[in-house]
Amino acid sequence: MAVFYSPLSLIMSVSAVTPLTILHTSDWHLGRRLYGRLRYDEFAAFLSWLQDTISAQQVDVLIVAGDIFDTMTPSNKAQALYYEFLGTVSKSCCQHVVIVAGNHDSPTFLDAPSHVLKFLNVHVVGTACEDLNDEVMVLDDADGNPHCIITAVPYLRDRDVRSSSAGESAQSKDANVIAGICAHYDGVAEISRAKQAELAKVHKRHVPIIATGHLFAAGGTTTDDDGVRELYIGSLGKVSADMFSESFDYVALGHLHVPQRVGGRETIRYSGSPIAMGFGEARQQKQVLLVQFGSVLKNKDLTLTNTSKRICHQQLTNSIINIDKTVEKTAKAVNQAASFMDDLFADVESIESDQHSETSIEETSKQTEVILSTHSTLTATLLHHDTARQMQITSLPIPTFQKLAQVSGDLDTINQTVDNTIKTLTDTESVWLEIIYTGDEVVSELRESIQAMVEGLPCEVLKIKDTRTYNKVLNQQQISETLQDLNEQEVFERCLTAHNVPDEQRLTLREAYGQIVYDLHHADTQAE
Repeated sequence: MAVFYSPLSLIMSVSAVTPLTILHTSDWHLGRRLYGRLRYDEFAAFLSWLQDTISAQQVDVLIVAGDIFDTMTPSNKAQALYYEFLGTVSKSCCQHVVIVAGNHDSPTFLDAPSHVLKFLNVHVVGTACEDLNDEVMVLDDADGNPHCIITAVPYLRDRDVRSSSAGESAQSKDANVIAGICAHYDGVAEISRAKQAELAKVHKRHVPIIATGHLFAAGGTTTDDDGVRELYIGSLGKVSADMFSESFDYVALGHLHVPQRVGGRETIRYSGSPIAMGFGEARQQKQVLLVQFGSVLKNKDLTLTNTSKRICHQQLTNSIINIDKTVEKTAKAVNQAASFMDDLFADVESIESDQHSETSIEETSKQTEVILSTHSTLTATLLHHDTARQMQITSLPIPTFQKLAQVSGDLDTINQTVDNTIKTLTDTESVWLEIIYTGDEVVSELRESIQAMVEGLPCEVLKIKDTRTYNKVLNQQQISETLQDLNEQEVFERCLTAHNVPDEQRLTLREAYGQIVYDLHHADTQAE
């Protein structure tokens, strides 16, 4: 009969936890473009900032929870950024890097150099392992003593968690996907608990278990235009917080770009993407998560500094947080926020507008606002402090490397708002714009009018939406539309309309098309 070892009971029965600092990040999407614009400068600036942060915070273990690249066939430049970063970090204070594949990554592409990267203490799990023991690793410190146990679970593809059968219903697929994911995590949890018990006997102390995952948690918050794909056909496979074993001291998740807790659980978190992947994320404060273990932490000040020479748009403000004085204040703020959100890094207005809901055109026309990705003062925030488990979680904000702004309203409002936005820029800054026209007047040459409006200004319009004319002059809008304004589903819907496909046939065609798109996104083209 298996013996269950609770983390809390182990802490009480063994000596103090050895100090350990883990940095949780995910969803880099190296190589991603924004409406055709290359973003390598932003990625390079982020990775430079991350290197400095690792050194400043004396990080022991870096976790990247999936979607390292934006595509399964990353460009040479994206690969160069990846390998140069790993080479630099391997020479720093960081003793281990743990990388798992996301749904955008090619599992076999990530796995290919894994044996070489092990010599740099970079541990890569691209493909779900048939032997779950291969996903559970004990990471040692420089003296050969166990630092922590990592259950490095990558994105679990459909074939990894269930076997398909002819005529299977959507409900059956959903149940089998969830059951497969749960079984996988139960398996690695059992293995990691056994390793933890063995280490506790030898070293007389608690060795934390850290789980990774790249999945869609039930109730998770997303934003428009963030590029987050459904992981399984028909929005299946959304898991709950209860799926994760209580033996996990922390669960580092990737896939959702909004930083948030899962099911209100402080120790199950998404770090979010490090840069805004679309204009829908323009208002978010991007961040990484610092997870620390050890009894000395409550007496240790956290100093947040920036030494990166590449960050010229925004200098990261030095700040010192006294942990003892901040715990009570932070706990009160968390309790107040828990009633309406799990995302601790966005205000009430942004959460209400970011969450997907249906808004009529009449309601949209009344909204005239600008959403600008700018944060002049960045301060580390203590999110969670647990004296019993001797751990704490801190948010480290990431500077904005390229400003984005989402401007909506009629032409006069757009013109005024763009001018106001430009006034907030420094001499070296520029801003990328998404313009959403909501005026009542039909503007026949909207794109030309917008381009004339921003002529000579330090800004670039990447996308224009005309919500008012869609129902009034559909044909006219389609003439001014470009392919980059539409996603693959919208193109398919236009084809259904253009060919007058009967409503009774559309559901079947959508399901078939969804299967094709899913196969295209999830087929590992690097595998042989």
